[in-house]
Amino acid sequence: MRMPLRLALGLIPLAGWVHAQVPPTPQISAPGDDPLLASLIQEAMARNPDLGQAKALVDADRERIPQARALPDPTLTLGIQNDSFNRIEVGQMETSFYQVMVTQPLPWPGKRALRGEVARLGADATEAAVSRTRLTVEAEVRRAYTGLLLVRSQLRLLEQQAQLLKEAEGTAKSRYEVGQGSQADLLRAQLERTRADQARARLQAEERNAEGQINKLRGMAPGQGIPTTLTLEQLPDPMPVGPDFLARAEAESPELSAARLGIQQAQRSLDLARLDRHPDFSVSAGVMPRGGLEPMWTASVGITLPLWQKSKQKRAVAEQEYRQRASGWEVEKVSCLLAQRVQERSSDLDASLQVIRLYRAGLLVQSEAAFRATLAQFTVGRQPFVSVLEALNGWIADQSGLIQAQAQAQATRIALLELNLGPTPAIGASALPGGAMGGAPGPAPAKAGAAKAASSEGSSPMSQGGM
Repeated sequence: MRMPLRLALGLIPLAGWVHAQVPPTPQISAPGDDPLLASLIQEAMARNPDLGQAKALVDADRERIPQARALPDPTLTLGIQNDSFNRIEVGQMETSFYQVMVTQPLPWPGKRALRGEVARLGADATEAAVSRTRLTVEAEVRRAYTGLLLVRSQLRLLEQQAQLLKEAEGTAKSRYEVGQGSQADLLRAQLERTRADQARARLQAEERNAEGQINKLRGMAPGQGIPTTLTLEQLPDPMPVGPDFLARAEAESPELSAARLGIQQAQRSLDLARLDRHPDFSVSAGVMPRGGLEPMWTASVGITLPLWQKSKQKRAVAEQEYRQRASGWEVEKVSCLLAQRVQERSSDLDASLQVIRLYRAGLLVQSEAAFRATLAQFTVGRQPFVSVLEALNGWIADQSGLIQAQAQAQATRIALLELNLGPTPAIGASALPGGAMGGAPGPAPAKAGAAKAASSEGSSPMSQGGM
């Protein structure tokens, strides 16, 4: 009985530690309370290439507005009229002269203003795309940072599991050497330690990848480390969605804003198409020097004749009417999709918070009780060694499930604030070993700091997109 008792004495202090480590429900705090995360977001806003590119495109589109309002360029015509093929007769013959003429096209009144308005609304839509990029970049930083915290929490949990498995292996080896245990116990303990080494290698790679993702978002070299001070368990639980969140989302959604601008742009384009049925003008003036003879001058007014209205101007009006109708449907589509995403994520967030409460108030307490009971039975010879491993791995899996659920709740809240029209991007890490031995495996693993998921379902005239 001395060898089992040794294992029991080594593990009983852990049971008390388990009880102490089950955290109470944290208080809700402001999203910007983490100074490191705020610093990372600030750096990304200042140096992210995607955001810089989007801002430059807005400046480019703003430069199109005065171009659209400007008059068409005048035309300079240089020529000569000569009364002979043998020699230049300018100055000798009255009908021989040089010609210098300037022609200025003049659009129908109101066309230039409407073209400028169409260009302005297009620039406003591009600026809405900047808002989308800004939200996406911030959301991606938050996801990558939360993923980094998740991986590091998993690594800490793995180290605790590995230390306990090492002690269990030593105990199994000692029992086997004195004939009180079986070789299977020793092999099983060694197997679990090898699985822990495999999981460590995967998690360390995911930790480097998460750091690289954050560095890419803030425009820095991928090899720079990011020392975190908070843990995922210390982050406040996300706040549930209030009844007024949908109204806020509709007011701030870049896609909905762009769709509404599309209606205005389509209306201005329709007005312009209707004006195009009116003719444009041109004014020409010129002089005709004749050498030693008295110079002549000329002035004229031209007018375009819209003779092909049936196949051109009327078709253009019909085209813009259809485009205006399509813009209205686009607003309806984006509005419905946004409401759907808010409703889905509100439900998902409520479910995640419920799962977290069940972990804290039920599963972890029950896991600890099962572990302590199994350990006590083992010390008196009523449970085999493998039952202790199963109980230990079950508790570890439940701890891992809690932090995975916390990460999923954060991912849902981030997607809500991002006003993401696509599926909710996941935040996850590789599962710890031993989850299949009786513990709850938690949410399906995903890459830490996963970038936003692209989805054709959530597509719009703007780039999809991150908070």
